[in-house]
Amino acid sequence: MLTIAVLVVHIAVSAALIFLILLHSGKGGGLSDMFGGSVGQAAAGSTVVERNLDRITITVAVIFAFTTLTLALRVST
Repeated sequence: MLTIAVLVVHIAVSAALIFLILLHSGKGGGLSDMFGGSVGQAAAGSTVVERNLDRITITVAVIFAFTTLTLALRVST
């Protein structure tokens, strides 16, 4: 039962991680520009939106790593 719960969380976190990575701006801008990033602010450095997006992405990536390790240990035993 616990394995199924971890698997459901893992799938949801996987989808969220893909979505968050796609929101990051590349060299020419990205989808994050729709949520407050602009060309003028990009020259000055990271915007608040981009920094918060980085923090959220890192948090979701850590949760993804934790659920991956948990699933690997649950299946191997």
